[in-house]
Formats: sequence, structure tokens, C-alpha cells
Amino acid sequence: MPRIVGADIPSNKKIKIALTYIYGVGPVRALELCKKCNIDPEARVSHLSEADFGVLNSTIQNESFLVEGDLRRQLSQDVKRLMSIGSYRGSRHKRGLPTRGQRTKTNARTRKGSKRTVGAIRDKAERKIAKSG
Repeated sequence: MPRIVGADIPSNKKIKIALTYIYGVGPVRALELCKKCNIDPEARVSHLSEADFGVLNSTIQNESFLVEGDLRRQLSQDVKRLMSIGSYRGSRHKRGLPTRGQRTKTNARTRKGSKRTVGAIRDKAERKIAKSG
């Protein structure tokens, strides 16, 4: 597996698809990179030379957009900033709840986690099991 900008890309895929394995590079940006580097987007990664990888690597590093670790670091700093200034979105991040206005009475299981029953257990037999377990 070749490495570009610190990310392994699969060697059996077309270059336009393989570039999307880099965090921060989507399908549109992958095609733009291929055009700038004069690489056929339909070519397989295994057929590219080391010089092509060098050109891709330098082009990605010289561009103004962030990829991989730098982008992840910036996103985490943005979330930490929201939490430190005490904004509503920051408090939602702290609690692990949806931040963009979705309903939480039902749904939101991805952010909230699995259901946890809260309240009294009415049946005496079940209450004994719950206390011992």
C-alpha cells in the first residue's frame, strides 16, 4: 500500500477512488488533484510510478487545504473552543447529544448510546433481580 501524506491508499483501486481514503479529500478534490498532477483518474494505483506519488504528495502539501492530522487537530480544537466558551453547541458536545437541533425525545441513538431504563421497577421479582445484578 503506497503512502500519501501519511495515509495508506489501496493499490488495487483507481486513483480517483484511492485518493478519497485520505482524510479531507473527497471525490471532487480527488479529481482536481489528478488534473493538476496530469494523472489519469481512471488509472490504477498499482500502475503509477514513484514520481507520480511524489508529485501527488507535494501537490497536496502545497495546496491551501488541510488534510489528515492537521485537519483532525483543527476540528478538535474548534470543538474544544466551543466547550471552553460555554456556548450551547459546546454544552451539547460535552453531554454527547446532537448539536444541530435534532429531536432527542425519540431517536438520537447514535449520539446518546443505547437505551437505559430510568425509574422504578414495579414487579417485586424483577426488583430483586435488579438489586442483585
